[in-house]
Amino acid sequence: MATLGPEPRAHSQLPSAALQTNLSGLGSSTSLPLNRGLERALEDAANSGFLNLSTRKLKEFPRTASNYDLTDTVEADLSKNRLIDIPSEMCHLVSLETLNLYHNCIKSIPDTIISLQSLTCLNISRNQLSVLPACVCGLPLRVLNASNNKLNALPESIGQLTNLMELDVSCNEITALPRHTGQLKALRELNVHRNLLCVLPEDLADLPLVKFDFSCNKVSTIPVCYRKMTQLQSLQLENNPLQSPPAQICMKGKIHIFKYLAMEACRSDKMVDALYLPDIDQHKKLDSDSGVGSDNGDKRLSATEPSDEDSLSLNVPMTNITEEEGLSKDDSSEHISALTGAAHTRKHALTCVDRILKACREKHPLTRLTQQSKVNMINQLKEAVEMLQDPNSCVTVFFRTHKTLESVDPQFTMRRKMEQLREELELIEQLRESIESRLKVVLPEDLGSSLMDGVVLCHLVNHIRPRSVASIHVPSPAVPKLSMAKCRRNVENFLDTCRKMGVPEDKLCLPHHILEEKGLIKVGIAVQALLDETSASETLIT
Repeated sequence: MATLGPEPRAHSQLPSAALQTNLSGLGSSTSLPLNRGLERALEDAANSGFLNLSTRKLKEFPRTASNYDLTDTVEADLSKNRLIDIPSEMCHLVSLETLNLYHNCIKSIPDTIISLQSLTCLNISRNQLSVLPACVCGLPLRVLNASNNKLNALPESIGQLTNLMELDVSCNEITALPRHTGQLKALRELNVHRNLLCVLPEDLADLPLVKFDFSCNKVSTIPVCYRKMTQLQSLQLENNPLQSPPAQICMKGKIHIFKYLAMEACRSDKMVDALYLPDIDQHKKLDSDSGVGSDNGDKRLSATEPSDEDSLSLNVPMTNITEEEGLSKDDSSEHISALTGAAHTRKHALTCVDRILKACREKHPLTRLTQQSKVNMINQLKEAVEMLQDPNSCVTVFFRTHKTLESVDPQFTMRRKMEQLREELELIEQLRESIESRLKVVLPEDLGSSLMDGVVLCHLVNHIRPRSVASIHVPSPAVPKLSMAKCRRNVENFLDTCRKMGVPEDKLCLPHHILEEKGLIKVGIAVQALLDETSASETLIT
């Protein structure tokens, strides 16, 4: 009986170990059906390169992921989980192009994220970040979404993101944008909605912004230099204590805001090129009496100081300028008259826009021009008359040699420009009609933005030759906007298919013409060449 003492202990230890083993085995077997979807997602990721672990209540990266080869993963979606950190495993996926961490509990970004040197799209919105580390600025990002966090500042090194096209830091606690924000030369969309901004950086005026949202901040003044944002299509500024422009101007919309800024610039600078005003009364007055050699001493344009009544007054003594330029005082009157003629030509250029629009609508009743298209036409027409002027300084314009001014025929240049505009408008409308008639769709007014993801163009070539593009990335209700990587794949598939269908290289556009809306005319030429090539092939077959 004495020997029975240890035997129960031995038995109790053995069942305990066996029990642990059995429980471990039971756990794996019971978790298998429960995590079958997770395992299937990992298996699919190993095969497709797309890792989708969204909405799985994950607190950490699945340990079983080590059983799968995920090194070729290009897209990873870990949104709507319970992660408190970015999993270290993600930083080992060096081929990763898109990382979606939306709606987690992440409080920090590790420095090891710098190893993701293929990452072009990072969505870390709706988390608990208080700091956006500088290491993020070392990534080749095109899209960065850090909205709905607790950020109170952006890193000073943000200017290193030279490829960044979209930046969304809305719904944070940012009090000022860093001074290097103006170095984001590729930035097209900036969203700083619902922050604590009081001042807008003037450097933003030099960026090619198409969409700018600074609503729900504490901004009181829009910088006058923002009138230079000629590519801006969408401006959101409501719920700010704006004083300049005043609220009644802001309520009227972007056009009135920009007119106000232009008038403020004209009032402060007193330079001809500060404002494109149709009112040239002062220039007419100057043309009739230049002031040089006039008997009326009160209105004379003195050789030593400008007249207060002249809109072309300068802030430097005129004698210094004429000496530097090697011009006599008698020549000055000729230059003033030439400049006045250029001002009249500018007025003519601006009024010609309405005539062009009318002619285009008569020929193409369905022409739908966006405000940006009209601005572009005005800018192109203005180029014709600016050949008569130095675009950099009113001073050099004022005293450019008369022979140089005479060497340009403004009427011929205007006619050439208007013919070019008319041809471009017809080509753009032809592109729209070709796509709409074949695909039986109605495209938005902004044709360039509707083509930039490549979806419509891929569907077009598939309509012409079925299944020529085997896979098209399309938006979904969950992800209504494609990543830049997917857009680029669509565009490259479209161009490759055009080559295979016989479109010559000199007729093809480049990817950035579509992706960045920088060459709608060239896109139209490529599509027309595709249609011509396929129609010619069909004729030969017939």
